[in-house]
Amino acid sequence: MTDQWKYDLRDSLEATEDLIERLGLSTREADRLREVVTRYPMRITPHVLKTIRYQGDPIWLQVVPTTEEMEPDYEMQDDPLNEEGDMVVPHLVHRYPDRALLFVTNQCPVYCRFCTRKRFVGSPGGTITPEAIEVVADYIRSHSEIRDIIFSGGDPLLLVDSLLERILSALRTIPHLEIIRIGSRVPGTLPSRITPELCAMLKTYHPLYMNLHFNHPDEITPEVAEACGRLADAGIPLGSQTVLLKGVNDNPDTMKRLMHALLKIRVKPYYLYQADLVTGTHQFRTPVETGLNILRALHGHTSGMAIPRYVIDAPGGGGKITVVPPEFVLEINAREVILKNYEDQVYRYPQVEAVPDAVPADDPARLTPLQRLPS
Repeated sequence: MTDQWKYDLRDSLEATEDLIERLGLSTREADRLREVVTRYPMRITPHVLKTIRYQGDPIWLQVVPTTEEMEPDYEMQDDPLNEEGDMVVPHLVHRYPDRALLFVTNQCPVYCRFCTRKRFVGSPGGTITPEAIEVVADYIRSHSEIRDIIFSGGDPLLLVDSLLERILSALRTIPHLEIIRIGSRVPGTLPSRITPELCAMLKTYHPLYMNLHFNHPDEITPEVAEACGRLADAGIPLGSQTVLLKGVNDNPDTMKRLMHALLKIRVKPYYLYQADLVTGTHQFRTPVETGLNILRALHGHTSGMAIPRYVIDAPGGGGKITVVPPEFVLEINAREVILKNYEDQVYRYPQVEAVPDAVPADDPARLTPLQRLPS
């Protein structure tokens, strides 16, 4: 049924009383969470509820509130990535030279307890209006350097088809805007939303890409596989983004199983994020060394397709910075690059002799005797 996703969303757990009836919390435990849910909304879809196996399991930790969210931590900030500071018109962040980020809604199928935008997701309002769409389109038209836009939120796939298409059609009139990307957790948490009608509509706006949010292999259910299959069959390349979370996926075995499970449903691992410094999320943070150890364990022991880029989104709006184990490249000098592989064996790669940039590419002085042809 096309509208089943709306009923699934309506039947989601949103009140602390639901935690007593559906997840077995005591009345006292639920009462302690009222203040948390008032400040940071809760939503757990029926699909996600089915994947919780026991209290405190990796799915539970991601979606069930805790009183730790209210504990002060002075390293944390409401907007650690300075998205508000880089917002050029309402809903649009323009930080990188050739791409922009568009907030289309503040609603999500589930409210992750570690959310980067914990400051506003789930609050009333926040969905982009037709008037705001025109303002965004006008800004992009006047900035020809923007060739790539990412829809985010909230979750763009919670918009009804007609509004989502209105945004897509408005932006597709801009000649220099080449790529549209959608970031979403919907396929993994509300798979009924991925209807044939949605996929048919999206297919008309290529080139269109999606980055899907998955954190644990238990999230990859048959329903999720079917939803991702529909998107892939519509010609949409699918990537994944995963947040490194204490107690959820902070070990090599879990991460490898997740990456393999994603590839089986045609989702290419893309980003592994170090957790952002968001107020109310300190309980999920891991040392950066944890992520580096996971990369070491994956490197050489699985295919390159299964290894995501490990990144830190720099506090203050510095953007994503890739982090790699330092011992992979031991030294770079004018003669050689010294490398260490996954078996701790050292290899030397000779450098090419540098040619001054001032010499034109077609100058005979740049060519070796074997490359020089008789005139």
